[in-house]
Parts: sequence; structure tokens; C-alpha cells
Amino acid sequence: MPDAPRARKLAKRIVRIVASALEHEVKDPRLASVTITDAKITADLRDATVYYTVLGESLDSPPDRAAAAAALDSVKGVLRTKVGQGTGVRFTPTLAFVADSIPEDARHIDELLAKAKEADAEVARLANGAQPAGDPDPYKPPREEEPLED
Repeated sequence: MPDAPRARKLAKRIVRIVASALEHEVKDPRLASVTITDAKITADLRDATVYYTVLGESLDSPPDRAAAAAALDSVKGVLRTKVGQGTGVRFTPTLAFVADSIPEDARHIDELLAKAKEADAEVARLANGAQPAGDPDPYKPPREEEPLED
């Protein structure tokens, strides 16, 4: 059974090989904005899951994630051949491509942080001119001790 450091090392190598092949060798225009972000490989080194994002998102033209997924599926065999040539392992792992959800998660967290900042600003605005509900100094002053008479 392979050890975990070997699997991590192979996963990093797969990321580099697939990214390089997409950039330099695969000439599909649907893959021009695809970035490989990570790879996970099973303990038996037989199956690799490659995570990707589709960059270039703007308000006018969102990226076509379905076209990128179809393009990756169509070049899966070529990429597996490149991985086999580049890694030199006995059995070339099968490749499965999964869209990475990190950009959407990061955008959602940014939206939540913006809402929290607005709520904090509203609380600060309301507290700016507020007066305490009770006494201005709610603490009792310390008792002054009377000197003892002899």
C-alpha cells in the first residue's frame, strides 16, 4: 500500500502536467480560461480527481462552465496519456474532472462579511448618541471608612 506522501507528490505532479498540457498542447478555445487548482488521488494510485476553475468571469459574460466541462471530458484521454508519460508510474491513474467551488464559496463569504460590516456600522450609528438606561455610573462608590475613636 503506498504511503500518503507519495500520493500527495503524485497529485502535485498530475496538477503540473495537466496544467502544462492545457496551456501548451491542447488547442481547444473552450479551455483557454480553465485553471487547474488541485488534484486528489486515491490510496491505490488508480483514480485521480482533478479540480479546476473557469476564470475570466465578468458581469457581461459569465464563463461557460458547461462548455469547459465538455472540453475537459473530450481531452481526458490525451491528458491521461500525458500524465502517464510524465509520471512514470506503473499504472496511469484515470482522470475525473470536477469544477472547484472555491471561487463561489469565497464570493459568498465576501458577501456575508459585507453584510456583517453593514450591521456593525448600523449598530455603531445607533449607539453613537445613545444614553445609558440606568444611572450614568452604575457602580456604587466605595464606602469611606470612619476613623476609629480611642
